[in-house]
Amino acid sequence: MDCILWNKNRGASAPCVATIGFFDGVHLGHRFLLRQLVLAAQKRQLRAVAITFDQHPRRVLQRDYIPELLTTLDEKLQLLAETGIDGVAVLPFNATMAQLSAHDFMQQVLQKQLQVKALLMGYDNHFGRKNNECFDDYARYGQDLGIEVLPTQPYIYKGIKISSSVIRSFLHEGEAALANECLGYPYTLTGKVGHGFQQGRAIGYPTANLIPASIEQLLPANGVYAVRVKCPDSTTWHDGMMNIGYRPTFDGTAKSIEVNIFNYANDLYDKPLSVAFYERIRTEKKFRNAPELAKQLTKDREMIINFFANQSQYESI
Repeated sequence: MDCILWNKNRGASAPCVATIGFFDGVHLGHRFLLRQLVLAAQKRQLRAVAITFDQHPRRVLQRDYIPELLTTLDEKLQLLAETGIDGVAVLPFNATMAQLSAHDFMQQVLQKQLQVKALLMGYDNHFGRKNNECFDDYARYGQDLGIEVLPTQPYIYKGIKISSSVIRSFLHEGEAALANECLGYPYTLTGKVGHGFQQGRAIGYPTANLIPASIEQLLPANGVYAVRVKCPDSTTWHDGMMNIGYRPTFDGTAKSIEVNIFNYANDLYDKPLSVAFYERIRTEKKFRNAPELAKQLTKDREMIINFFANQSQYESI
């Protein structure tokens, strides 16, 4: 898959069929759209290209806005590469681009720069300064510019109209399993390990304190989760339990993201870590003392071991 980093001085690329979106998470709805893109491109014997942006458009439109992203740009590009499309055009979303009308965007970027011959529109997708134009407007502009504009339908999964915002709402509610179903893979948080409070080690449950790679990464709801962890010195994922919250038993005031990795004792300070979420097993709770917390953590660990054992049995069928 080619990745085109577009700028105003770049020459035209090969003719293509394209679709536009931020594609945060590259979830099942996106994959449904991209399958249609590939089919439309094959029918016209052209390349299938996804057009996306280097940052969330609202970062430019609202300077104080901090998005809660499901994937970093690198993660998004990797996921897009697995969909069967031929390339991705990553556009720098800036104040100049934000001021383009839909017609000007189609003419200056799609027609002249990217040689788009057909544009597949997501069912709820909009672009251009006004943001109130609809499919009929884009189709009319396309007729003037020689761009065929094609409609698509939403992807419905178990009665859910899947979107990035729906997945975010599930994660905000701690519904990691539902979010994963809509994504088509486990939601994953990446970062590096920093120094924590050492309180878990004191009660027999040492934890790695995860510092997310970006403040724009979405953090699921507070609570204890069944997770799998990718460590830098291992090719496999290790089972573990993660706590997100304020450590109320120790009267904590700052939110922490701590993971206890089962059967793993290597030093991880300042090393990269990826944590895949599977299930929230309980909300965060304040216990009377450290021994009572340790007793609960033993129950949590056993529950997570059983959870993954049952999941592995199901996956092997």
